Amino acid sequence: MKTLRDIIKSILQDVEILEMHGNLDIPVGGIHFDSRKIEKNFAFVAIEGGNSDGHQFIQNAIDNGANVVICSIFPDEKTNNVTYIRVANTSYSLGWFISSFYGNPSSKLKLLGVTGTNGKTTVATLLYDLFRQMGYKAGLISTVVYKINDKEIDSTHTTPDALMLNQLLQQMVIEDCSFCFMEVSSHAVVQNRIAGLHFAGGVFTNITHDHLDYHKTFDQYLKAKKTFFDKLPRSSFALVNNDDKNGKVMLQNTKANKYSFGIHSLANFKCRIIESHLTGMLLELENEEVWVKLIGNFNANNALAIYSAATLAGEKKQNILAGLSRLKPVCGRFETMYSDKGVIVIIDYAHTPDALDNVLSTINEIKPEKSSIITIVGAGGDRDKAKRPIMARIAVELSDKVIITSDNPRSENPEDIIAEMLAGVDEILVKKVLCITDRRIAIQKGCMLAGKDDIVLIAGKGHENYQEIKGIKHHFDDHEVVKENLNIV
Repeated sequence: MKTLRDIIKSILQDVEILEMHGNLDIPVGGIHFDSRKIEKNFAFVAIEGGNSDGHQFIQNAIDNGANVVICSIFPDEKTNNVTYIRVANTSYSLGWFISSFYGNPSSKLKLLGVTGTNGKTTVATLLYDLFRQMGYKAGLISTVVYKINDKEIDSTHTTPDALMLNQLLQQMVIEDCSFCFMEVSSHAVVQNRIAGLHFAGGVFTNITHDHLDYHKTFDQYLKAKKTFFDKLPRSSFALVNNDDKNGKVMLQNTKANKYSFGIHSLANFKCRIIESHLTGMLLELENEEVWVKLIGNFNANNALAIYSAATLAGEKKQNILAGLSRLKPVCGRFETMYSDKGVIVIIDYAHTPDALDNVLSTINEIKPEKSSIITIVGAGGDRDKAKRPIMARIAVELSDKVIITSDNPRSENPEDIIAEMLAGVDEILVKKVLCITDRRIAIQKGCMLAGKDDIVLIAGKGHENYQEIKGIKHHFDDHEVVKENLNIV
């Protein structure tokens, strides 16, 4: 069992320790930030969260067996045989203490982080699939699922908390993983969930309007993404999408080795779309042609990001291209289903204006000439309200028929969300819109309206198999509802 002195010794250069009181030569059996999960000889880290302050639960933690308390303010009375450590920032320090406790697992494999508004899941997941194809043992931490080689663990957050992150990474090291591919959310950066991790590389896909309910302004959202690159070590690489004007912003203060990819701009890694169909694309990638099963311009960017990151990770060009051609789309990301009557259904996680625009623009570019597009879309409750009317406007302008329905209303009234979306639709185009609150009935109606070669886009939930209403998650899977209404071949 490690001692507190062992843990502190390895992080002194990274954590600002202001004051210590008590014995450092004591065993530490675990670290936690939830006083209810403290056991004998655990260290308790008092985090100042949005809903509560961990400093209020210091005594509870001690009563449960904590022999170390890490806090930003010492309690008025100290308990005998408990060591107190005062730090400048407890949420930042948490990651470093936990990483040290678990033996710094992120430094024992190549950890690649992927950040951006759209494309994180596709890029991280397909990098994992690519490297598994090439024979590597690898891990994945994504919105959809966490994986350690072929073992799957249910995903709780896009980027889990520092404790779970290090536990997952430690298990990957035990299972001999050489790589881990991880989505890095803006929330995780701001909340210091990735503090103490050693990244071998970082990838930026793009940044558009999202999460302003949390970050308040686009500048703050941009800053959160940039902070990830600012903190990359000199030994790592920073790879950004130069087709996004903010790609260069990400590289301004990074110490990492700088690289870029792009289709429409000057970049270190280039790609050109030769053909685009509903079944895939023919790409010219670094002067080589490759057929990929991904669809649309935005996925060409994702494929290029995957190729570029794999190259920077040390893989050979021909191995990467061969692997790319075998990759399948990620669940709920421009996922196509075909009915026996010729109806095409596309299920996509698009829940931002830019993502919805990308998906619908792609469908319009490659659909059969006489096909109609029927879009079923909603917006999540208790989230950024500003994007609701914008998403509805985009859907109506780029579709022949739109059904506005529920997404995850959470604590909000779904009819209120639908009304806010409808407010973004031009009066002349309102006749193209149906409002159906029940998502199951909305999908059923969309399937009924579709004829041969028509395309039904079901946007917003993608891989999710639940619908959150008034704090309760009810089972709901867009795929299942489609199969209830169409005979999928």
